Amino acid sequence: MQRRDFIYGALVLGWSPVANGNETMKSSTKRVTVGEEVALSTESTGNAARGTILLVMGATASMVWWPESLVKRLASAGYQVIRFDHRDTGRSTTNAPGDVRYDVSDIASDLIAILDAYNVEAAHVVGMSLGGYVSQIAALTHPDRILSLTLIATEPLGIPYDGEGIDPRFMDHFSRMAELDWSDHDTVASFMLRIAELNAGSVAHFDRKASMRRIETELQRTSSMQSAFNHSLIAGELDPNLKASNLDLPVLLVHGREDPIISVKATSASESAIKGAQVLVLEGRGHELLEQDMPQLAGAILAHVGRQEQR
Repeated sequence: MQRRDFIYGALVLGWSPVANGNETMKSSTKRVTVGEEVALSTESTGNAARGTILLVMGATASMVWWPESLVKRLASAGYQVIRFDHRDTGRSTTNAPGDVRYDVSDIASDLIAILDAYNVEAAHVVGMSLGGYVSQIAALTHPDRILSLTLIATEPLGIPYDGEGIDPRFMDHFSRMAELDWSDHDTVASFMLRIAELNAGSVAHFDRKASMRRIETELQRTSSMQSAFNHSLIAGELDPNLKASNLDLPVLLVHGREDPIISVKATSASESAIKGAQVLVLEGRGHELLEQDMPQLAGAILAHVGRQEQR
């Protein structure tokens, strides 16, 4: 990234039903190829009667970290909802730990590759953390393809701000990665559970069982969980003119007040930089998506994209 080190084809693989109240909503999977070496695992739910919403998850996380209830709420409102596994996560192309063959611009370009594969001219994009960061890049480099942005727990692109930095407890936890036995399923699951616990805010008791269910799903879907941490090695020089202040589209900013990874001050900086940005601060929340917040979050996203459609 600017201040830290951190052609296309598709094949339909199949579909599975997704329950939505009394309905059954079709969910289809598609493998999107990018160049000659990368294939991204994607999933689409619902139909595009009102348009498409692309969900872009954060670093080290696959599509399973998007709550199913959020996907269903958005899809039931008449949108095709697409989510996907980043490179080195889930069922997408995964290289060996430390073998990073892409930069932050490549990840941003993956968003456009996915829209191409689904024959989507332009979409609303919802990104969390790193997903929100690369979504800003995509919106600036391909302004005709992105209709609106919802940025959850996201830093403003190219704009410094005075934040608290990452909670030192994370650095202590991550310092143990080199000695971690990545071949031991239970050890890795426990390591990831601690990350989820550190991410949590104070508003609700940490749900260990729910977090472990999602972690188990994540571990079942990847060939190398260790490779997901390749995202911490992503670099790449960006055009200095790529700044959040140059975004010219509707933007909704969502942030947990107690985020221990990216300070809520990042959203304050984004609000100041982005003309007309709307803000939703979730009190007592950390760097997380809580099930209890999905009705409010889905409602905010739908109202936001609805305003864009009325422009």
